[in-house]
Amino acid sequence: MKLQPLYRITVFVPPVHLQALKAGILAVDDLAAGGYSHGMWESAPGQEQFRVQEGTASAVGVAGELVRESSVRLEFCIPRDHGRLQRLLDAIAAHHPWNTPAVFVDSTEFAAP
Repeated sequence: MKLQPLYRITVFVPPVHLQALKAGILAVDDLAAGGYSHGMWESAPGQEQFRVQEGTASAVGVAGELVRESSVRLEFCIPRDHGRLQRLLDAIAAHHPWNTPAVFVDSTEFAAP
């Protein structure tokens, strides 16, 4: 097996917005890697929480309120290409319901034949 350098992108999104977010991501990149495309992983709904701070125009909740929302973890990988990564981050921002979506980018390696 050979190690291939990748970016692993993880984003948390309310379940009702999951399909729209996936469509927005796939509209800018088919996530082709290793002979496959459209590769994504979804985890069962969990819960995220946040407290809206004063002066924030939040999509959900009001200042001072602790908000709890159902959330799905969506992950996908791409070869390490910064331009491709930036296009995907822009697509996530454009199709995610939150003002500041929880998006994490890890540099990792995938063991492939």
